[in-house]
Amino acid sequence: MEENISIIKWHALTVEDALSKLHTDLQRGLSADEVSARQKIYSLNQVATNGGDSVIKRFFRQFHNALIYILLVAAILAFYLNQTVDASVILGVVMINAIFGFLQEGKAEKALSAIRNMLAPNAQVIRDGVKSIIPAAKLVPGDIVVINRGDKVPADLRLCKNRNLQAQESILTGESLPVEKNTMSVLEDVVMGERYPMLYSGTLITDGSGMGVVVATGDNTEMGKISEALAQVESVDTPLLRQMNSFGRWLTVLIIILALLVFLVGAFVWHDLSSKMFMAIVGLTVAAVPEGLPPVMTIILAIGVTRMAKNKAIVRRLPAVETMGAVTTICTDKTGTLTSNKLTVQSIVTSDYNCFLNCALPITNHVDLDSAIMGVSLCNDAKLYLHGNSYEAQGNPIDTALITLGLKLKFDANLWRQKFPRTDLIPYETEHKFMATLHHDHDGNSFVYIKGAPEIILKRCNSQQVDGKISPLDERYWQENIENFASKGQRLIAVAIKKVVGEKSVLNFSDVEDSLVLIGLFGLIDPPREEVILAIKECQQAGIKVKMITGDHALTAKAIANQIGITDSEVLTGDMIDLMSDADLDRVSLDINIYARTTPHHKLRLVQALQRRGEVVAMTGDGVNDAPALKQADIGVAMGEKGADIAKESAEMVLADDNFATIVNAIREGRTIYDNLKKSILFILPVSFAQAFAVIVAVLFGLTLPITPVQILWVNMITAITLCLALGFEKAEPDIMSRPPRDSKASLLSWHLMWRVFSVSLIMTAVIFGAFIFISLNGVDLEVARTVAVNVLVFGEILYLINCRNLKKSSINIRALFGSKPVLISIAIMIVLQLFFTYLPFMQSFFGTVTIGLNHWGYIIIAAFVAFGLVEGEKAVLRS
Repeated sequence: MEENISIIKWHALTVEDALSKLHTDLQRGLSADEVSARQKIYSLNQVATNGGDSVIKRFFRQFHNALIYILLVAAILAFYLNQTVDASVILGVVMINAIFGFLQEGKAEKALSAIRNMLAPNAQVIRDGVKSIIPAAKLVPGDIVVINRGDKVPADLRLCKNRNLQAQESILTGESLPVEKNTMSVLEDVVMGERYPMLYSGTLITDGSGMGVVVATGDNTEMGKISEALAQVESVDTPLLRQMNSFGRWLTVLIIILALLVFLVGAFVWHDLSSKMFMAIVGLTVAAVPEGLPPVMTIILAIGVTRMAKNKAIVRRLPAVETMGAVTTICTDKTGTLTSNKLTVQSIVTSDYNCFLNCALPITNHVDLDSAIMGVSLCNDAKLYLHGNSYEAQGNPIDTALITLGLKLKFDANLWRQKFPRTDLIPYETEHKFMATLHHDHDGNSFVYIKGAPEIILKRCNSQQVDGKISPLDERYWQENIENFASKGQRLIAVAIKKVVGEKSVLNFSDVEDSLVLIGLFGLIDPPREEVILAIKECQQAGIKVKMITGDHALTAKAIANQIGITDSEVLTGDMIDLMSDADLDRVSLDINIYARTTPHHKLRLVQALQRRGEVVAMTGDGVNDAPALKQADIGVAMGEKGADIAKESAEMVLADDNFATIVNAIREGRTIYDNLKKSILFILPVSFAQAFAVIVAVLFGLTLPITPVQILWVNMITAITLCLALGFEKAEPDIMSRPPRDSKASLLSWHLMWRVFSVSLIMTAVIFGAFIFISLNGVDLEVARTVAVNVLVFGEILYLINCRNLKKSSINIRALFGSKPVLISIAIMIVLQLFFTYLPFMQSFFGTVTIGLNHWGYIIIAAFVAFGLVEGEKAVLRS
């Protein structure tokens, strides 16, 4: 085979042409020599997988951060100056941060191996005229494969023989119903869901049997192409990570400038090149880098993970917690996400009765309605199983939906089947699009029920049942109802009856050619989940756009969208998207909310188009077809119960209950976590900057450092973290879900918050130096003065924590002071730790502290309250 078979449109070829191009035939299949030759060309029928980064590479990646580089330089400088304790502590902090990041990075990518697990393990094949079962991995193009109900398709096949074969392709196309297959060729440009002579690797045969020829294996299958697309999609940084990276670069430049300035002043103004000067630079570096910020952010995100898990949202990657709070657009799959993925009767029409089942079940004791339900319950192959005191139906989706309706209405279908046993049947097949069953009662009377496509049934009818009696057929009435049902995206089933004169035991096609009596029409649909309507309304109130992207038909997609509140006059289909350039798609992507007959490539393009328009995109889905878009999206949300493994592995979040409404809770939690992160950053930065300013002031004015580098690390890593974590437990603000989404490109700190950081830094610097100088003037040792200065900073932090509970409102009230248990607990822990820091001998030896008296504690408390009052004063000025 010299022709490149991967570019052939197999669905557009006849069976004979397909077999000819692959040099094979249905009876004998390939010979052993031909199989061996083709395996050398096409290799194994397996999807290639990528093992991902090694553990070592992932660990060392944690050091790839500008702020970490600065700390490493500071540690090297401290070692050079024989300050071993300071250097060791700095390196310890760097290692702790690296280990923390490594552990929280999440599981290695498993999406591609998940695809491999979806493929069929074995295949029934004909080779050298002999039928045998072989590992599916050994299939080659040209192999003849026998397929039966319940089989997983082992490779992409062009169907050659078919007997009532149906395939569930929702994992690829998103269409909820099994697709009826046939061997007839179709047009080249039809979408995947309409390629009826094709069977695709990894899909499931739900009914019938057939025989097909392998046309693609491994990476050349549709499943393999999704795997390749998934491998090429790079994960998108979350808004928080982008903001933190920008903040880190800005802070790095600032630290370098300040360190250089301090060195120049020390060298050329004070002519000091001693080790003390260099340790001052180390102290400045250590102080300015908020070492506690990464672990604090990680722990606060982890708090969000725990909260979300309680609400059935499982977060696989920590930053996804915060990303939910920035989402501006949700692109959601229809089947199994917005809908229940279970076909249900939505409408019933008889000659004088019209019922829509949106709100309530239809009334009973209506003779024509009873006849229609009886007809679809007897002309039905679903099995009834007794569970407790009630029956449950199992079978193909349409038969199950129809007989379930009867069970809900308390009709005893099992009794009917005993009272009117089946004598013969004509099974449903795609060629004739109906099913007919012959029944008799115990008095020797026979009758036929027939159900199927309305256009087929209607032309065989010449009358209709009206109030139990036979009347002439009103064809216009039925056509209007058929068009009405179709416009709502419903799948239609008509049911008719024919009385048979005398006893009859065999049912022929000629028996149902004409003279049927039409009883009724049933409209079926995969209905929306009950909770989805409210969830979408809440999303819209929060300024979040919701877009439906589905592989289903346009009418069905629009009908479901209108029911759940996604209103749009226009539906964009996959073939329309194919005709659009990226610029064209960018232009319409914000305005159109319903997308139908889409393929995995369309979903990926849509997510990319929205991202180019500046949207923060959440993509929900449960099928293989969703995986590339899930990975491309800012946050992928997979369904946990019905979702494919690959969808879960590609997503940042998994909904354990497959409930779209859970997304609303996740968004609320994401916004709350972002607020709390902002409060935490607003708490930590002034503490770090105050220490840095203290070092700068000391060098500029030739003063002694009020705090040593190792004491700075104690404040940054222990006290700041202990206190800051309490802010992670703050509850949501009342207006959390009535705000528009935040601008993901905006700075992490607004000008107002930057002013707050700067002003608080100056206030804390002033109280630190004020306490240090005041104590020093009393003639005490340097260690005492520094111990007091550190404690002034820590107790100032404690009261500043109260300040941060309200960014703008006053914190001088009972709720702010005593309304949070986590805050009170963290303050209690911090007081105990600070007492250990001050009085325990081994802590004194390590951090250079000494025992201080009660009079010193009085100064400390006064200084801390002065700082608290100044911050509250600044808030009051801004409010006014």
